[in-house]
Amino acid sequence: MKSSEQRVLTTHCGSLPRTERLVELLAARDSNQRVDATELAGTIRSCVDNVVQRQAAIGLDVIGDGEQSKSSFSSYVAQRLGGLTPLNVQSGFRGETRDTLQFADVYAEQKAMYAARPSNMRRPGGTGGVRIAYACTGPITYIGQDRVQEDVNNLRNALKEVQVEEAFITALSPSNVALYHRNEFYSTEEEYLVAIADAMHVEYQAIVDAGFILQIDDPRLATHYDRHPDISVEECRGFIAQCVEVINHALRGIPEDRVRFHTCYSTNVAPRVHDLELRHFVDLMLNIHAQAYSFEASNPRHEHEWQVWETAALPADKILVPGVVSHCITLVEHPDLVAQRIARFAGVVGRERVIASNDCGFATAGAGDEVHADVAWAKLEALTEGARRASQRLWP
Repeated sequence: MKSSEQRVLTTHCGSLPRTERLVELLAARDSNQRVDATELAGTIRSCVDNVVQRQAAIGLDVIGDGEQSKSSFSSYVAQRLGGLTPLNVQSGFRGETRDTLQFADVYAEQKAMYAARPSNMRRPGGTGGVRIAYACTGPITYIGQDRVQEDVNNLRNALKEVQVEEAFITALSPSNVALYHRNEFYSTEEEYLVAIADAMHVEYQAIVDAGFILQIDDPRLATHYDRHPDISVEECRGFIAQCVEVINHALRGIPEDRVRFHTCYSTNVAPRVHDLELRHFVDLMLNIHAQAYSFEASNPRHEHEWQVWETAALPADKILVPGVVSHCITLVEHPDLVAQRIARFAGVVGRERVIASNDCGFATAGAGDEVHADVAWAKLEALTEGARRASQRLWP
């Protein structure tokens, strides 16, 4: 994995805006509706080409396929794992969080506004969305070899037309698979997680074998605390420690320098005061067998947490990938602010060990749950320009 040897490198968290037609096709496929396979494959391929070219055009260094083949970062695995049975319900977390309890009226208003939108303006998987839930009813196996190979081929072909430093492909962590696909087969949750880890290892290995950086997506690591108001910080740390152990099992045999880990507080453009603070889990996160760690560092709830790295025991060979533009604020950050954020991290861990990114994926931006697609791309432009300005100051 390249580091910022001569300038601050830039990247993003994986998910980039999809076109309306692509969203429709992916939603239909995930809802088990009939879809023209040729049109779907061609649309995905074209969209990957477009987002790769746009990333390169605005100067991003480490780029991905924008998760164009996936309707969401989490639901895609239902098509790649054996042992899952679709249920006649929507998937996703449905319980109360610490924030929804404190800001009940605000969340109720947002839910009502979302429900009032036409169905074609709702993001698959969002409130009132169409994502189907699955349950584990048999042994978990990996059956997505063709799907992950399509992802590899689409990105590899798109990269032929651009000049970038590196490329990555995202994959879901075992604990997040378990979150969205309940266990009705294994005798314990631990047994279920290990089975998922064994299956997802196949996808992880395929991505690395293809020559790409593997990004493990694991928002549950950071969001579990808010989503379970009844647990303490220490109890949450016990859960995170188990997640780390399972991730490392899934990563066995894969070189750490081909892996980066991403956690975040989800795409929640709403009041949030109960996010688990980075200081409560940074030591556990650093036990994950990855070379780089991607995390939120620019929204108003977490921008101050750059100071955590003044005391965190960051190994000498590790890289930080802080978010320096936010996914949950419509205002586009000024490049000088982006440069300041980058400089803070460089001042603590060294300029070579910082790769600038965004807080969280931009998903199907413009569909009601996140910032508009135009804003998402403008933020990435601010990211690259801010990194350029920071580089001028850090490499005088």
